Amino acid sequence: MRIGAHVDSADPLSEAAARSAEAVQFFLSDPQGWKAPQPREDADRLRAAEVDLYVHAPYVINVATLNNRIRIPSRKLLLGHATAAAEIGAKGLIVHGGHVSAGDDLAVGFDNWRKTFAYAAESGGFALPVLIENTAGGDNACARRLDALARLWDAVGEYEVGFCLDTCHAHAGGEELLDLVDRVKAITGRIDLVHANNSKDAFDSGRDRHDNLGGGRIDPELVVAVIRAAGAPAIVETPGGVDGQGADIAFLRDRLGAGSPAA
Repeated sequence: MRIGAHVDSADPLSEAAARSAEAVQFFLSDPQGWKAPQPREDADRLRAAEVDLYVHAPYVINVATLNNRIRIPSRKLLLGHATAAAEIGAKGLIVHGGHVSAGDDLAVGFDNWRKTFAYAAESGGFALPVLIENTAGGDNACARRLDALARLWDAVGEYEVGFCLDTCHAHAGGEELLDLVDRVKAITGRIDLVHANNSKDAFDSGRDRHDNLGGGRIDPELVVAVIRAAGAPAIVETPGGVDGQGADIAFLRDRLGAGSPAA
């Protein structure tokens, strides 16, 4: 079982080594911006690395929205990031489930997701698996609660779509972690990656504030149970840099009996 962390994009492999991580996740461009990712000088080294790589798409991407000025650039940016992530040998591209505005029909948002994959298919499809991630807040979100997730999968299930389960987002979004993996898999059929995060806020708060596994409002053993049940790689997106994330990785490795990277 591969365990790692979200790290700075400047030198992901050094960041992985500092944390004894077997996997890393990072951005390829400003997460709050619309600029396309640029070719990386370390692409050959990244492709050859034994560390598993995941790329997180920018937060600004929202392919569900009815706003053309956001939806259309979001489709283009998502496709560009998939291509760039594949160029460095990433195993998946994580993107948030998105939302529609208050008063808009959520059904249109789900169909916009379907059109996103249809749009990509016109140019040969995404270059690597796209992993839709559950989100923490919003009454008009496409992937906060499982009833919405089921409607989303009805729309996109004909395509090869992956899923990333974030434990903080689930807790803050109002979904109990107990037996969550079974409930998610009953909808998606798969969990490709777990974002193993504790939450600074209460259950169903709608607030997306991550905490280290030993802190926060979630019993860390529930996070461990989610990863074990999912049987998927885990990425911590927790604070504290090398020390904080390194301790979280060590905790998960100990509880999951995953051994050290050298083992």
